[in-house]
Amino acid sequence: MLNLVTGPGGFLGRYITEQLLSRGQKVRGFSRGDYPYLQAMGVEMVRGDISDAQKLEEACRGVDTIYHVAGLCGIGEPWERFYRTNTYGTHCLLEAARKAGVKKFIYTSSSSVSFDGYDQKNVTVEPVYPTRWLCHYSHSKALAEQEVLQMNGKDGLLTCSLRPHLVWGPRDNSLIPRLISRAAAGSLKRVGSGKNLVDMIYVENAAAAHLQAADALAVNSPVAGNVYFLSHGQPVNCWEWIDELLEIYQLPPVKHQISYAAAWSAGWFFEKIWKIFSWETDPPMTRFLAGQLAKDHYYDISPAKRDFGFSPTITKEQGMEALKKEFSKTKGVPFS
Repeated sequence: MLNLVTGPGGFLGRYITEQLLSRGQKVRGFSRGDYPYLQAMGVEMVRGDISDAQKLEEACRGVDTIYHVAGLCGIGEPWERFYRTNTYGTHCLLEAARKAGVKKFIYTSSSSVSFDGYDQKNVTVEPVYPTRWLCHYSHSKALAEQEVLQMNGKDGLLTCSLRPHLVWGPRDNSLIPRLISRAAAGSLKRVGSGKNLVDMIYVENAAAAHLQAADALAVNSPVAGNVYFLSHGQPVNCWEWIDELLEIYQLPPVKHQISYAAAWSAGWFFEKIWKIFSWETDPPMTRFLAGQLAKDHYYDISPAKRDFGFSPTITKEQGMEALKKEFSKTKGVPFS
């Protein structure tokens, strides 16, 4: 079996790649960058842009299963970049997969495709999408997810979409580094009451879920054409967990607080300014970020348990210990 992993050098993509290799399966990686350490592990690399049809056809040749993990994350990039990478890029990969006779397509979506700024408590996949979009990332991912699901069954291609929420763990190059950077600069503030509950998932559990979904994906399986939330199924207090993370990286707990209304208004203001000047950095606050930091958002993972046997094997406590060990090994310099 030959597997194609897009973004194999990224956070989640690397874990998926490693778990496939540990099974003794062949892996081909598709990425814009060069990753010698992946090649040293036996990964065949194809370099190219996600919208390059010729390169994608090359990458899909002879592939049985695609794990489409690559994507543009953030809250400050212009719509055109999000659309080109997350939406159009997924479209191009789907077309290449269909032409190459790929059997299975596992799409890494995001729980944010269902977030509209309000509390989300034990949310199921219905309603699938909000009526308003608070950031380009979630909008572009939602459009891509819809096409992935619509492609199920066409020319023998089976598809499904997974929505992991707050993926974290060692080698994180996004969530935790941004959090630590803001905390170290003294710009991290508690938004809202500080009592909001959130779901999250340790990266190895998220990677394992992708392989489990692929194993179960078949013509008569409920996984085909379906979408699933992924988390530990045990929401935590958002700000207590953030303080736990800060302690690992030898930083003090969050001391300052801002109301949700004030954060929402500040986010609206910064969004307008960033749009006027076409700045491509992440604003210090957006409406989407205010909602993510202040509102409850946790999800029903029982469909994933039922349909493909998803069961997180690494606990939050074990994951935190892994972060401590990583920080200790880097001698106080995280994310090296």
